[in-house]
Amino acid sequence: MKQIFKKIIVAVLTWEARLVLAKYKPKIVAVTGSVGKTGSKDAIYCVLSKFFFVRKSEKSFNSEIGVPLAILGLPNAWSNPLLWLTNLSEGLILILFKARYPQWLVLEVGADRPGDIAGIARWLRPDIVAVTRLGKTPVHIEFFESAEELFKEKRSLIKYLKPEGSLVLNYDDEDVRKFSENFSGNIKYFGLETQADIFGSYYEINYKEKSGIKIPAGFSYKADASGLVKTVSVNGCIGRQYMYATLCALAVGLALKLDLHEMTQALSEFDPPRGRMNLISGIRDSLVIDDSYNSSPVALMEALESLKFIKSSGRKIAVLGDMLELGTHTVDAHREAGEKAGQFCDILATVGLRAQNIAMGAIEAGMKDKNIFQYENSREAGKKLKSKIAEGDIVLIKGSQGVRMERVVEAVMAHPENKEKILVRQDEEWKNR
Repeated sequence: MKQIFKKIIVAVLTWEARLVLAKYKPKIVAVTGSVGKTGSKDAIYCVLSKFFFVRKSEKSFNSEIGVPLAILGLPNAWSNPLLWLTNLSEGLILILFKARYPQWLVLEVGADRPGDIAGIARWLRPDIVAVTRLGKTPVHIEFFESAEELFKEKRSLIKYLKPEGSLVLNYDDEDVRKFSENFSGNIKYFGLETQADIFGSYYEINYKEKSGIKIPAGFSYKADASGLVKTVSVNGCIGRQYMYATLCALAVGLALKLDLHEMTQALSEFDPPRGRMNLISGIRDSLVIDDSYNSSPVALMEALESLKFIKSSGRKIAVLGDMLELGTHTVDAHREAGEKAGQFCDILATVGLRAQNIAMGAIEAGMKDKNIFQYENSREAGKKLKSKIAEGDIVLIKGSQGVRMERVVEAVMAHPENKEKILVRQDEEWKNR
């Protein structure tokens, strides 16, 4: 019965969304990739908002139901039938009556299973398609026969790109570069390689002093577009992955011929999405790097590299949960992450059955067993880790959605009373799971 109800809701919402697009004719940026979609989407929104009236997908609304909700500007009603009916009514009002509607929509488009993106793309018809990063072991690969099948699914967005549309691609990812094949329209490349239309260099972490200890506060880098160089500074998060997100946003702006100086100024107001390399004050004057939203092999390696890059007098602690939906890649992906963590982390904590392979990889890399702790779930990990954290520690917390690593963040953050404003999955629907 629930599945029938869901199919009806999706069908009606999609119908309403298509009518809204036909009526208001907004321009659309569709963002896809295996890593970095939400950060890039939010950065694009931040840049375009300086020039236009813009709406973005909230959170990670990137599915057959999330994309129509974003177009209609409606919340996810979860399992509340009354709220779903209210949503449908709001959609009809938007169709029947004139409203102030955004000039641009920035929409995240994801693929859990074959046909997901193609089903959305054929009626969405974006003006710009931005592709972030794929990686050799992409997230959500479990339901695809191979990585190439998943890449093919994501390429279907380009098939339905408007004839005069632009393609924005990560130059550093060879598989993403292939998306330009047989495309004769406008292409803008971003990345760290100098061949890109806009590239980043001189990445550095910005520090602030707290209780006599220097702790990360954000990052900055130089963005170069055909010799025009501007500084990009972002607060509240770290990671070269955010270089890619903000460079993607700047590349979208270049495709629209927007001013680089104004765009970099706009990014100083960038508000990083929750649970993605956010810097949060921890207990006993520690620092928590909250990357608890989700995990994949590429994203986890990047997070560990960011932790390694930090200059700190305290210990470096990695709390890593299961990576889900990896199918046959599960064991190898977890072991590789463990080998990376084992090279520089002072303490490693793993959460979940699959993550035991992270511990094994760390031991193989030479990490001492006494510095490795394994927990069955995130609640247990949060309770037991509290006593292990000391002043000046830098604590990275990351895992797939289903592992609920935000519970670990809540346990070790300095002000848990602010959790609903800071952490991911604070909706009642999530809390009841």
